[in-house]
Amino acid sequence: MKKIGILFLCCTLLFEFTSFKAHRFYTAIFQINYVQPKKMVQITTRIFVDDLNNALKNQFHKNTYLGTDKESAQDIELMKKYFADKFKLSINGKFHAMNYLSKEIEDDVVVCYLNIKDISKLNTLEIENSVIVEIHPEQQNIIQFNDNGNKKSLLLSGDTIKGMLK
Repeated sequence: MKKIGILFLCCTLLFEFTSFKAHRFYTAIFQINYVQPKKMVQITTRIFVDDLNNALKNQFHKNTYLGTDKESAQDIELMKKYFADKFKLSINGKFHAMNYLSKEIEDDVVVCYLNIKDISKLNTLEIENSVIVEIHPEQQNIIQFNDNGNKKSLLLSGDTIKGMLK
């Protein structure tokens, strides 16, 4: 757990202080918050935009231009389909589809906002995350979970794309 925390801190600092025109490591951060008063799970993803465009091209055999002047509504739709296929959450043993809210670009990182509504109680959270793994097997997907101040972390990669938080 301490190693995941240190890795998360290093990645966060790297996201903050570096321009990502070319990077040699493959990582993404997924922040998941359970907001019990709203009965909602809120998800924020941070993924290198070039990696995401490459993954979309690999999966859909079409060039996409997320984060550029050429970005289209179809690019956003392909990104939504990609997330639906590669990033799945099961809450209390039941799969829940995520609602896409919006996205923004910060430097060379695409930040997406998603949620799941009508979650009155969260006992277990099973995560399946194979984002970018199909093009970069060394991809590491860092999951940070917060439930009313109770924080937990998972590190998923090409070898381990599923994890459970209780």
